[in-house]
Amino acid sequence: MLIIALGTNLGDREKNFEHAISLITKKIGKVVKVSSFYKTAPEGFVSDNEFLNAVILVKTKLSVYQIFKQTQRIEKILGRKKKSKNKIYSDRIIDIDILAYNNLTINTKHLTLPHPEIQKRIFVIEPLLEILPNYFI
Repeated sequence: MLIIALGTNLGDREKNFEHAISLITKKIGKVVKVSSFYKTAPEGFVSDNEFLNAVILVKTKLSVYQIFKQTQRIEKILGRKKKSKNKIYSDRIIDIDILAYNNLTINTKHLTLPHPEIQKRIFVIEPLLEILPNYFI
């Protein structure tokens, strides 16, 4: 099972999620669970824009690299112009992070699974445990 975190703090945040989930369904696979939407303050940078965060479960037959490529494309389609680098964060219309994919462990320049920041981010932990209460973090 593919576990994805979604975040947005610009524009119509709920619509951003709707569009992201629709594109994930079309390009990656069937979305089988969606957490509640959690409102959170920005972490790692200052902004007046509150975030919405959620976690989704997706059933897919794609490889993790195909999934990664599609998530990057979806972010661009939805209007994301720049990515965070070196833990320097900014406002974003959409952020799509692959948290985990089955029991796969990967550590490359562009992708690390399970996502190394899961345990540090309450805005990921809460929605993740809502839809997967027995998930071992």
